[in-house]
Amino acid sequence: MSTPSLKQSALREHSRILGLGSYRSELVVTNDDVCQWIDSSDEWIRQRTGIVTRRRAPKEIGVVEMAEAAAREAMAQAGIEASQLGAVIVSTVTHQFATPSAASLLADRLGATPAPAFDISAACAGYCYGIGQADALVRSGTADYVLVVGVEKLSDVIDNHERTISFLLGDGAGAAVIGPSESAGIGPTIWGSDGSKWDAIGMTHSLLEVRDFSLAARTDTGPDEALASAGMNLWPTLRQDGQTVFRWAVWEMAKVAKQALEAAGVTADDLAAFVPHQANMRIIDSLVKELKLPDHVVVGRDIEDTGNTSAASIPLATVRLLQENPELSGGLSLQIGFGAGLVFGAQVVVLP
Repeated sequence: MSTPSLKQSALREHSRILGLGSYRSELVVTNDDVCQWIDSSDEWIRQRTGIVTRRRAPKEIGVVEMAEAAAREAMAQAGIEASQLGAVIVSTVTHQFATPSAASLLADRLGATPAPAFDISAACAGYCYGIGQADALVRSGTADYVLVVGVEKLSDVIDNHERTISFLLGDGAGAAVIGPSESAGIGPTIWGSDGSKWDAIGMTHSLLEVRDFSLAARTDTGPDEALASAGMNLWPTLRQDGQTVFRWAVWEMAKVAKQALEAAGVTADDLAAFVPHQANMRIIDSLVKELKLPDHVVVGRDIEDTGNTSAASIPLATVRLLQENPELSGGLSLQIGFGAGLVFGAQVVVLP
């Protein structure tokens, strides 16, 4: 008995970024503000991280609200309607619900229903993961247009008194619309993970620990106040092993960036811009040195007054780059994200 042949979607050869959008809160947190909570100084934070201020969203603004603002801006720039979206991808680790996804609610708010919608949990590499998947969806013919949003409200998952990572982090959202192109606009994605360093960046406690403590704290007469107060210290917040992350980011990510250039068939000389994850200014400077980037390559350095916004950092930095250097439009940009997992992703893209 012969097997019937299956019909496949019409393949496309290329895709590209058609539009970008961003959300930045007007709430600015300075280094002096941070030093109220940790024993540090403005000078130390600037020297170690390059950060002067960071943006943090107000209490009433959540992940979905930030994502929506960035998405609408990206769609307007791309000139498409929500009804044209074939998929909605949200990269985040700070959506307040494990399920349902932030993407499904975002799709509804935008009017993109019934487009498939899903979240990616890949921390600071999430945006590059999303771009890689959007590229594949468009070129396979599965979707005409794909919305990718990197968004984080990291202020919800930090302990202001924690010294390893809290002073680095900010909130924000960046979005991109990916669609078909007559020429290559997104190079091959180089991505991967190193689970041997799984605990280098992560949460202080698991949700199961919080649940078990909460159950133990209950009594017939109501919760014990002392136990309830102690339980607040079990709220999961972010922390990191800074030295491990720094060494990995500088030495290993330079190799990944070079692989992305090679896979795209270009060299550093062909680049107009380099937009790495905004983790730390010293890491950015070290990557620039390792890659031997020529002077004409403009480097995204949004971290100085935005902070580390995880999955949102690359699109936020790219939007700012183009606002300050509109002549870079149409040029090649190498982007690379890396973070908790440890995970990484990189590709060369044509700037919209």
